[in-house]
Amino acid sequence: MNLAERADELPTTNTNEAEGSRERVDVVVIGAGQAGLAIGYFLARAGRRFLIVDGADSIAAAWRSRWDSLVLFTPRRYDGLPGLAFPGDPDGYPTRDEVIAYLEQYAAAFELPVELDNAVRSLDAEGGRFVVALEDRQIEADQVVVATGPFQLPRVPAVGHELAPDLFQTHSTGYRHPSDVPEGTVLVVGGGNTGFQIARELAATHAVHLAVGSRQMPLPQRFLGRDLFWWLMKTRLLTKTIESRIGRRLRDRDTLIGSSPRRLKRDGVELKPRAIAASGRTVSFADGSELDVDAVIWATGYRPNHSWINLPIADPNGDVRHRRGVTDVPGLYFLGLSWQHTRGSALLGWVKHDAEFIAEQIDAFAEVQTTRERANARPSAEPKPREDSPHTPPVPVA
Repeated sequence: MNLAERADELPTTNTNEAEGSRERVDVVVIGAGQAGLAIGYFLARAGRRFLIVDGADSIAAAWRSRWDSLVLFTPRRYDGLPGLAFPGDPDGYPTRDEVIAYLEQYAAAFELPVELDNAVRSLDAEGGRFVVALEDRQIEADQVVVATGPFQLPRVPAVGHELAPDLFQTHSTGYRHPSDVPEGTVLVVGGGNTGFQIARELAATHAVHLAVGSRQMPLPQRFLGRDLFWWLMKTRLLTKTIESRIGRRLRDRDTLIGSSPRRLKRDGVELKPRAIAASGRTVSFADGSELDVDAVIWATGYRPNHSWINLPIADPNGDVRHRRGVTDVPGLYFLGLSWQHTRGSALLGWVKHDAEFIAEQIDAFAEVQTTRERANARPSAEPKPREDSPHTPPVPVA
């Protein structure tokens, strides 16, 4: 389907609001994290009238919800957004607070129009334009980019509801520091990078068990004197798309970067298989063993929440239906999704590639709209015959 056909198919939803009371922009970007700021850079460079909106009270809200000691596994040389390098030792690894400071600096450096503390309540379409309902007003936009990323609603398995109500439980998004966790035996559930890092930190002060439900592929942070991401760039594995055979295989395999079960055991963490049931303060595992715990931390990831989008974006499985962020709804895009196009789509330093692609789609779509509006506005006129035409009217004789 070409852009002209897409522009004709924007769905329409009725609303009782008066159009004259709405603010008008070219593009609304929903989300003021790394993805929203990256697309904002390209929109500003193109001279678009746009607004970045976020329900949080500060930029980079997803990063602020991570634990205090978080350190990225990507070196600073790879962590910059378009137009501004990440400061500091390019071979070092930035902390959570450095990432937050960088994203704040980024928005200020390019004077991006960010409106915080004003959540989007709904996204509809009316009369060929999108209607973004905020808490205090509605905004009309020709195009919309949903840049809320993959970290939306914490996912906690049903087994968590079987534990005693007074037992300390928190998702990893609520974990900050070991001192916040009660003394005693702690169970961390989730075998990804988050679970491994939190378990290792807690092991210095607590008796820690880590429940891993699926086999992981551990990768060293450094290999033959080079950082892992140097090798991933050199071998172009990070640029393999989800449509490629190797991309499909990599998507279904979780990787541990800089962590491994062997290293975790040396740190005093005991590994357990999948947690399958619980009762009171006792957790049961897939191998038939049980463990009495004093605290549980769920490092079990997140699930998306697009219930506020009143447009046909979901596939039969409930996932967003798109191709590299371009949805079936003309003018509506997603940015920052895991494996949106490559392994790097949701990573700080690689989201810029998808952002540039979406910006190109926005430019092309806007050009189609402008061309159509000019054609519709042009007054019709009878064609003037050429002087040598046999249909030239006779010249009156005086």
